[in-house]
Amino acid sequence: MSNDFRRIVLFFSLTLNVVLLISTATAQSCEGKCGEKLDTCSCQSTCGSLGTCCADVKQFCLDISPHSGSMLGGTDFILLNRVFHQSDTILCRFKASAETKGHVDAGGVGHCISPLLYETGWIPFEVLINGVTKGWGTWLSVHHSKLAPRFKITLVNATQWQYYGTPNTGGTLHMTWNSSLIYTDKVNVELWGYNETGEQYSESWTAEWQYLYSVRKAVPNTGAFSFVPNPAADPYWRWEMGSMRVSPSSDTDGRRDVNALWSGAHALAWHLEQAFRGDSARWATAKCLAWDATEERLPDFLSEVPDCPCTLVQARADTGRFHTDYGCDMEKGSKCTYHPGSVHCVRAIQASPKYGAGQQCCYDSTGAQVLTGDSTGGSTPDRGHDWGSPPYEKPPRIPGLSHWKYDVLSFYYCCLWSDNCQYYFKHRPSSDCRTYTPPQAGTVLGDPHFITFDGSAYTFNGRGEYYLLSSPDKGLFVQGRTEAVKLENGNLARATRLSSVAMRENSSDVIEVRLTARPNTLEVLRNQEVLSFAEQSWMDLQGVFVFSATAENVSVMFPSGAGVEVRAREATMTATVLLPLEFTNHTQGLLGRMNDDPEDDLISSDGQSFDASQSRPEDLFRFGSTWAISNETSLFTYDSPYLQDAYLSSPKHDPGFVPAFSLPETPGDPLLSDMLKMCFGNGVSFCKYDTLVTRSLRMGNATMRAFQSHAALTKDLTAVVSCGFLPAPARGEKEGWVYLDGAELTFSCPRGQVLFGSQQRTCQESGQWSGTATHCVSDNMQAIILGSVGAMTALVTLLAAITFYNRRLKREREEKRNETVTFTL
Repeated sequence: MSNDFRRIVLFFSLTLNVVLLISTATAQSCEGKCGEKLDTCSCQSTCGSLGTCCADVKQFCLDISPHSGSMLGGTDFILLNRVFHQSDTILCRFKASAETKGHVDAGGVGHCISPLLYETGWIPFEVLINGVTKGWGTWLSVHHSKLAPRFKITLVNATQWQYYGTPNTGGTLHMTWNSSLIYTDKVNVELWGYNETGEQYSESWTAEWQYLYSVRKAVPNTGAFSFVPNPAADPYWRWEMGSMRVSPSSDTDGRRDVNALWSGAHALAWHLEQAFRGDSARWATAKCLAWDATEERLPDFLSEVPDCPCTLVQARADTGRFHTDYGCDMEKGSKCTYHPGSVHCVRAIQASPKYGAGQQCCYDSTGAQVLTGDSTGGSTPDRGHDWGSPPYEKPPRIPGLSHWKYDVLSFYYCCLWSDNCQYYFKHRPSSDCRTYTPPQAGTVLGDPHFITFDGSAYTFNGRGEYYLLSSPDKGLFVQGRTEAVKLENGNLARATRLSSVAMRENSSDVIEVRLTARPNTLEVLRNQEVLSFAEQSWMDLQGVFVFSATAENVSVMFPSGAGVEVRAREATMTATVLLPLEFTNHTQGLLGRMNDDPEDDLISSDGQSFDASQSRPEDLFRFGSTWAISNETSLFTYDSPYLQDAYLSSPKHDPGFVPAFSLPETPGDPLLSDMLKMCFGNGVSFCKYDTLVTRSLRMGNATMRAFQSHAALTKDLTAVVSCGFLPAPARGEKEGWVYLDGAELTFSCPRGQVLFGSQQRTCQESGQWSGTATHCVSDNMQAIILGSVGAMTALVTLLAAITFYNRRLKREREEKRNETVTFTL
């Protein structure tokens, strides 16, 4: 019996079993089985249960729509696959603490309302029907800046809202929303305020989210509202940041956890007291000075935030540790309101371990980092990470809101509403990049070819499931699945392609990214359940972040700073793993040992060494086969008969698959001419192999482009020497704001002062500035001494100054004597 015939028989057998299972489940009364903690969940949605079947007790089987909404709550979501009775009572319990009342609409559809949650990510909840738990599910709580625009209130011309009341501002404020998401004809427009009280960094430190007042009641739900604000009455003006809420007018004013839409957090300039409108600069200065005094008492968090990448290309390439800041994104045309002069900013993805602080790095149009020592638009660290950090719920780890309280509102006080930025930058100084080390990248591309972390390149066309990266010491595992390439005529080529990548770090969720039947489309699974990015492109998961703005690109980010980039191109998958310096000598697998030594990259799982450039293809094939995983260590999902047959029930490395180890170029081959034009440079061998083995110029071109992309990434991640920030001399000026290898700075002093030290200094390859420290010195000898830095420098400068002073004094006396003589004559 042939292998193909066996597969057909097994497929029909499995299909028959599935049909019988469905039939049996449908015939019996399985009401509520998915709501019980069983070892298996055998009920089907056709039985009238709340959701689809659970794989095991760790999986949630409740099916809802939509799946996500603002962490401030108010999203009305539907409980699918069940018809309710009007007499049914619905209660939704989130994390066994927050409860919201659901309802049954006129069509018999059950609804729940998401609650206020001081955290983001997937939140477990259960549904109780008539007091009995009937199902479990997960809800994606989303940060306001990452929420899709259609799910929140838009403050039209947000700048006007946040400068309202400062000189030459005022007028009518406008806001819009998606009226279809509020199920009523009339709405109330309310203002809610946020504050944090208690002693900072203590158990008494708590968050307050409070209804303040209704701006207007019973407004027609047209999706638009305008008003002219009045100064708030005491005590409401004491709330200086918050959000607008639109909710049904039938609900009690300020009622929590009702169907509602929210704006993003913002500074409530339009709401503040008359004293602010009377003299906003004076009012803001007092606030700035009070903030400065508070910061002096708080712990220093700067030492634990990561250093910024040196250049914009580094910042955009280091996707395991840094991600685009939504407030300053060059690809979306952001105005960079808080960073004038910058064109793009990134944020450190992970918060600092002790204080939950964040790092923000900004760059100008030349790609150079902007520092606050040179510009108010420079990079700034944050006491509260904008995206929050586990365990969330308590300040300063509450997503978005803590950051606004301690880092953004204070910027308004000191920099935007008054001219006191020196106070702000004293506590939020830019980090330069002297200690930044870029990650190293290893990649899998084409059919498939490997480029290790240290740059060795080879081809391994095994069919099966393998360790791309195994790092037991760091708890990081990245596995790759390969399958035979199908030719255009339907036959299988003697080559394979990467079809799925699964990964986990320590106790994180397992993330799998795999190709689908749709062209250039990837599917993402979390713990064997498919994730939908239709509502949100960013997801906070357990021990991992996932970002997917388009169906062909997925970014996975782990707490260690490791990142995995997956791309779909021309029916092939490219996977790039980025690792920070801490992984040196802690990696093994098909992507090699990371230690800047290509000679020891390819070590088999049994310790045998191979040379990527000298070993025969057959030997490299044997090396790769040793890194096959096992069923016990597999992170993959086997959710189809094909996957179960081909990978779960078969050897992890298919011993019967023999690839094409060499491809002689046959004269007269119609592909040769175009192939030779297309394949060039360092990637020529990979391009030729894939073109000829798949008989496809498109496949060869995709490989060529993937190789070029990796080469560009490697170039972008090249280490850059930084000599560190140099300020202008006191009372002097400086030309230049780049502090990298080869950069030159020029110093000058105002009239009446003399420049001592080097007028021009160059950043050298050693990481040191050439020349000596620069000072502006007046004729006052005491100023010379006080302006010197260091005992030796002071002595040298003092001697030079005395000599210069004596010469100048002697010359002035001679000139005066000459003037006297002339006058006498």
